Amino acid sequence: MFLVGRACGVTIERRSNYTANIIASAGSIFGRLFPFSSDNPVYISPLQEEKMNTLRCRLQIPFDGSRIEHQDALRQLWHLAYPTREVPPLKSELWREMGWQGTDPVTDFRSGGFISLENLIFFARNYPNPFQMLLNKVQGQRADWEYPFAVAGINISFMLVQMLDLQSTVPSSKSGIRFLELLGRDENAFDHLYCVAFRLLDAQWLVRRASYMEFNEVLKSTRTQLERELVLEDVLAVKDLPSYAMLDK
Repeated sequence: MFLVGRACGVTIERRSNYTANIIASAGSIFGRLFPFSSDNPVYISPLQEEKMNTLRCRLQIPFDGSRIEHQDALRQLWHLAYPTREVPPLKSELWREMGWQGTDPVTDFRSGGFISLENLIFFARNYPNPFQMLLNKVQGQRADWEYPFAVAGINISFMLVQMLDLQSTVPSSKSGIRFLELLGRDENAFDHLYCVAFRLLDAQWLVRRASYMEFNEVLKSTRTQLERELVLEDVLAVKDLPSYAMLDK
């Protein structure tokens, strides 16, 4: 059969090799039931599907250094990070101070896309104290060879996309299914989860006394911890995650 949906404002048809069960209540818009397992199907409400499609649209936008709005977003990030300093040219050695690998941040966005820059801006706007703490590495005893802040942020965005099965038609992991519930209640759930993940990564970095070569191991352990927390029964929003409390420190 065909399932009809919308992605990025365009109506699409998807051929399915299974029968979708349609559930409706009087006066409501139809929701959809997708098979996760024979005993535990996944129900996606119209609101969840709408918000998931919106998030997937964001994921499809690559970073384009030739677009004025993308250039402006980079300048905005600099202003949020260093409010008393003049924004440098888009190619400058000063960008290395934020944790970009070279003089041109554009080259670091290959895997992250524009959403990874949006995540950094959201972090700086909504959690300025932990953002500044992580940016300036002011907490704990640090390694001589530290992880680069901005590039780490791009890696976290990419890790969350994989962990939550956001590229799939319907998530197949328990954490991905739980995230659907959180997203249904808060359209910014992905961005808030990103902030939690960044703060958690830095905390684990300090506990391990890690250095740059161990970054992937710390990122992996961060993912494992988030997966454990996401499936806790009393987690109804990102703010219910145990690790969220670290954003207040």
